[in-house]
Amino acid sequence: MTSTGLEHLRYRRLRAPREDRDVLIEPPASVAADLVAANTQQSEQACYDLQGRCLEAVGRLAREELLADARRWTSSYRDVDPESPDPSRPIFLAGHQPELFHPGVWFKNFALSRFAEQHEAVAVNLIVDTDIFKRNSVLVPSGSIKDPHLASVPLDRAAAVIPFEEQRVQDREFFAGFGRRVTAHLDPFLADPLIREYWPLAVERMEETGNIGAALAQSRHALEGRWGLNTLEIPESWVCESESFRWLVAHILAQLPRFHAAYNGVVADYRRMHHIRSRSHPVPDLAEEGEWLEAPLWMWSVDAPRRRHLFARQRGRELEISDRHGRQFRLAISPDASAERAVEQIEALRRSGIKIRSRALLTTLWARLALGDLFLHGIGGAKYDQVTDALIARFFGLEPPRYMVVTSTLRLPVDCPRVSDEDIRAVDRRLRELQWHPEDHFDADGALSAAAPAIAELIAAKRRWIETAPDQENYRQRFLELRRINAQLGAFLAPERERLRQERERLAAAARAARILSSREFAFCLFPEAPLRETLFSLLP
Repeated sequence: MTSTGLEHLRYRRLRAPREDRDVLIEPPASVAADLVAANTQQSEQACYDLQGRCLEAVGRLAREELLADARRWTSSYRDVDPESPDPSRPIFLAGHQPELFHPGVWFKNFALSRFAEQHEAVAVNLIVDTDIFKRNSVLVPSGSIKDPHLASVPLDRAAAVIPFEEQRVQDREFFAGFGRRVTAHLDPFLADPLIREYWPLAVERMEETGNIGAALAQSRHALEGRWGLNTLEIPESWVCESESFRWLVAHILAQLPRFHAAYNGVVADYRRMHHIRSRSHPVPDLAEEGEWLEAPLWMWSVDAPRRRHLFARQRGRELEISDRHGRQFRLAISPDASAERAVEQIEALRRSGIKIRSRALLTTLWARLALGDLFLHGIGGAKYDQVTDALIARFFGLEPPRYMVVTSTLRLPVDCPRVSDEDIRAVDRRLRELQWHPEDHFDADGALSAAAPAIAELIAAKRRWIETAPDQENYRQRFLELRRINAQLGAFLAPERERLRQERERLAAAARAARILSSREFAFCLFPEAPLRETLFSLLP
């Protein structure tokens, strides 16, 4: 009986660590060996038919292709082991877009290397270059420690919003000056940010590749190599051009009505179980336009690299695929036919400049089902991959491989005042007391002695009005008299009230500064090199 996948949509409380240098590893690193053993056993028993080939056999091919291509990519910019990794060894995977991410994301790469070393596995990081290059700038603290603000520093001149793999550097000189522009903002806060060492590497890779994502990823990975991390990397675009991935694509397209229903079904179940109303969360539904069903794939061409949704419809023994914007092709495949010919045709499309790429859920689905034995997720990926778990169970009828969640929180080592909300609330309470209970703020031996008789008389009058029970006749007069007395008493306390107002402004400014400077979202290259390197290694199990 096919699983509904509902058992995999359970609520998981995953929160980013709140305190500086806190780590989240879930489940604990101590059970990694058990996860790998269970996942390996499941993959070896995955007797699922991918249109004429067993998933287990396609998975073996996928691992061989992954390691060969990852070694080829990595060797283009840093030294690698002269011997190719043995594909029978466990493979540990992680992945992220080629961005200037924060150290909590970067920590995942350190954990990937350490866990692989501990378990004699091969570590491979997927560069998700099939995503859109959305953020062409980095937020950097600017101003002063007492009065900071965030400056948005652009990496490059504005460009079209297209996938990372297609995004060429627009202005090489401007890109080369990014490190200098960032350092100018950072000077009041940090003496030796990592970007001084990192950015020359990025410029070198930019000159070599011309691609902004490749420059950012390769320079970061080269730096990891200098620091002793032992990992390979590969762009997701390369994975999508492998023969093994073409078998997955052909199978999903051949079985698209069933896949479409399973995909939308588990997404609907997720929304219902988590009380989500948004139709775009965790992912949008796959669309249906008449006979055309949307697949979880992107399609574009080399000469027009804007991503389009891929749609398909069956026409007898052939399948039509289209981006619904003018591109349309035929594949020789049907639900009960072998994918052999369609796999060849997809490769022919690639050679002609047509690119077919995985979307988010399919990226991690394939990584976990075929490419590796243990996947390390961040918090965001782990939350939406509950849907992937349910999809694997419902569509493939397989128990989904287990994964780990790894992240940390690191804050810039800037010595700024730490102000809590309670500090500000305490001052607010004091100001309210001065307004409504000023009589309680004169000392017993007659502070403000020159005005002591007047103060005493006002306090006595207030007490008489307080002791007077309110009724319909005196209600308004009682209210007005109490307000008048409070105002007159408050006038004597004006210096204290002004002092508290200034203290509140100081605390509020310090709190604003702390909120800005203590963000966990600052890019890793803004941190001082030696403390960052030491901290990241020290946080590993």
